Amino acid sequence: MATLATALRRARLENAEHSAALADLRAAEVVRLELLADAIAPVLAQAPEDCDLFDLAVTTGERPRLFIDCIGFVEMDRDRRSYRFLQDTRHGRITLRESADIDEIVDAATHYIAHRLIERDKALAIDYASGGAAKVVGEAVPAKTPSAVSGKAFEAFLFFVEFLGSAAFFSLLAVLAMWAYRTYGSG
Repeated sequence: MATLATALRRARLENAEHSAALADLRAAEVVRLELLADAIAPVLAQAPEDCDLFDLAVTTGERPRLFIDCIGFVEMDRDRRSYRFLQDTRHGRITLRESADIDEIVDAATHYIAHRLIERDKALAIDYASGGAAKVVGEAVPAKTPSAVSGKAFEAFLFFVEFLGSAAFFSLLAVLAMWAYRTYGSG
């Protein structure tokens, strides 16, 4: 005869076994991603020292991931044997490479790192050529020119004219209110 207590005990045991199996699978994923990180680390060691775009980090959680930079990462596929190299873009997430072979993923990551370094160099070159932030940091703040001083004087004059106009308008309103009160209110 089956009892509820026996069924609950059996269900708890099955749940614990399932949770333990999931934890083992996640641990295996983390180990595989750490092996991949060890394989990619020599490539990143060759990057310029002043480049701080890349930081290999394995994150644990429901979906363990190996981040190469803030937008490129590797995670295990649903079969838990294949690697999926993904990149977040402004148009959504794209798959750069999917393979069970660690060497293919390392080659894809090397290619990705090279392209990101070229993008970085282009961005720095454009910033310098256009006189952007790189130029502003090196320059002192320019002194006020005579046209800037005369512009401030003109603004002060306009403020004074607006103030006088407002005072005249409100004075006229007060006179009209007084006249209306005497004419219609005291009657």
